[in-house]
Parts: sequence; structure tokens; C-alpha cells
Amino acid sequence: MDDTDDTDDTPGRKPRMATMEALSVAIGVSRPTLSRYFQDPSRLKPSTCERIRQGLERVEYVPNFFATRMNRKSTGMIGVIIPYLNDLFFTRLLESIEIAAMRRGYTVIVQCSHSDPAIEARAAETFLSMNVDGALVAPLGNNSDYEVHERLNARMPFVLVDSRPRSMSDVDFVGTDHRQSTSLITDYLCRVGQPPAFLAMPRVNFNAMAREQAYIGRMKELGHEPTVIGTEPIRDDWLFEAHGQGVLEGQFSRGAFTDRSILCVNDRVAIGALRAAARHGLRPGQGAEGGLRIAGHDGYPLCPFVTPALTTIAQDVTGIGRAAIDVLVKKIRGENTETSPHIQLFAGALKVRESA
Repeated sequence: MDDTDDTDDTPGRKPRMATMEALSVAIGVSRPTLSRYFQDPSRLKPSTCERIRQGLERVEYVPNFFATRMNRKSTGMIGVIIPYLNDLFFTRLLESIEIAAMRRGYTVIVQCSHSDPAIEARAAETFLSMNVDGALVAPLGNNSDYEVHERLNARMPFVLVDSRPRSMSDVDFVGTDHRQSTSLITDYLCRVGQPPAFLAMPRVNFNAMAREQAYIGRMKELGHEPTVIGTEPIRDDWLFEAHGQGVLEGQFSRGAFTDRSILCVNDRVAIGALRAAARHGLRPGQGAEGGLRIAGHDGYPLCPFVTPALTTIAQDVTGIGRAAIDVLVKKIRGENTETSPHIQLFAGALKVRESA
């Protein structure tokens, strides 16, 4: 059987090599030498590497990604688990992670847990079966199976990113300083209007709970009484935008909070809150003094394009992604000399727009 697939007589077309054996014959080097070249060129003489490189220019061949890594101590792969695919925050975070990983010579394998702990557990098992070099995980929240995270942490270099359960405070973590970021926007809202109420979420999300506690603490420091709404689910299937709209629809219909500053737990909840305001004929942020103001947290990419444009706290998504990869790669390469967990928190930046 011919190992080439050179059935096209088009002038100038390179012969296509289907196997490593065919490629080794075409270039004129042994199969083991060719394998070492794809695994680690530094193991070969420069003259041999140059011979292979020139040979590869004469043919068409794409090495099998998994076959070339099968016998390596390192697969060159990093596993990443995110909770949602339809959330642009995680899209941006994943982009930052992938770019940082590629610059360090690693390939990112992404799994999404789709808000389902069983899928999250299966993703972890997939990474274990693939022998990835390390894993970054953004947990689901209270629905996560912590034993899955502990299993990954025990078997490979492991870093939590974006959110962290209290039960895993001894694990390396990279995320946002929610106390700083929430205090920053709380202070701003207190300066431009009435002390804000906090539109929360059902307490299943670590970051949401951290921001709620940061809001309460800062309001008390400023001498104001905290007001928290929206901690109970209206419907089990209402998340983020639907939750924010539903909570404020109920409040506005009773005439409550129509002239109050409202700090939403995140931008997606805030977008729902803006929708509720529009349905009640309210225009957040239009009054020079007092009146309804709505603000969020995260720096969601759509914030400048909703009506009115949303005032928010922008998380340093690029910095978080880069730092998470840096920490993980140091662990993979045995360069991490820290004896205590590496905790790296990034400050948020205030983005003032029309809504507040």
C-alpha cells in the first residue's frame, strides 16, 4: 500500500505524506530521528534539524498532535473548565488564557460545565485521561462538586480562576479583589446620589456573595444602612438578566426604588434591571441630583452599547488570564517555590457612563 496520497498531477503540488514512515523515506532520515524532531528538536544535531526542515518544505505533512506527544513527559496541553459558554465575560477570560498559554508554548483544551456539576466532573475526568499538564478551573459555585476539584488538585498542577469556594482556600487562586472593586463603586454612588441599594442574586455564586458582603461592609463603614434585595429566586430558571428584570419589575410595580441608586451584583443582572426600568418608563441616570441610578460590576463587553450605557466596574480580565497561566506554568515546570497558596487579586476600574 502506498503511504503517499499524491493522486493530483497539478504542477507544483507537493506530495502529501500520510504517515511518518512515508515521510522518513521521503526526507531520508530514520523514523525514530523524525519522531525525536517533532517531540524535541533540541535533541538532534543542528545539521539534522536543518535537513528535516528542508525536507518538510518539499512535502505536505501535518504531524498527529496526540501521537507526537504520546511518549513525552509533557503533553503540552492545559485544561480549562468554564461554567458558561453564553457569557461574554468568560469568552474574554478564555481569550486571555489562550493567548497567554500559546505564548508559553501550550495548547488549551476547553471544557464547559454548562452549570451542571455532573458535566463539570466529566470534564475533570477527561483532563485526567488526556494527561494534560495542568488545569485552570472557574467553579460553578455552590453547585460544584468540590471532590472533583480536589481530585484534579491532587493529580496535577491546578489553579482556580475567577471564583473560589471557602473550602478551597488552600488552593492557588487568581481573580478580582471584590472588596476593592465593590467599595470603589459604592463610594461613587454615595457621592452622586442616595446611598445605593444592592440588587443581589440567589446565594449560589461565590463572587456574588463576596460582592454582597463587600457592599454591606462598605456601607456600614460610611455610616449608611445596607439594603439588599433579590437574594431569593423568583423562578428557578431565571438567571442573571431575567433575575434582575424580575426583581425590579416587582419593586417598581409597588412604587419602590424608582428614585434610588441601585448597585447590581453583576452587569448581566444590571442589564435586566435596565430593561425593567424601560418597561416602567424610568430613565436611570438622567437626573442631575437624586433619581434612579443603576450600576453593575464586571466590565461586560455590551455595557457601552445598552441604553443607557451602563456604569460599572471593569475587571482586569486580561491580567487575570495572564497571571493564571503564569502561576500554572510555574507549577508545571517546578518553578514554584512558594510554600503557601498563591493568591493574586486584581483591582477593578470604575467606568462611569450614562446609567449612573
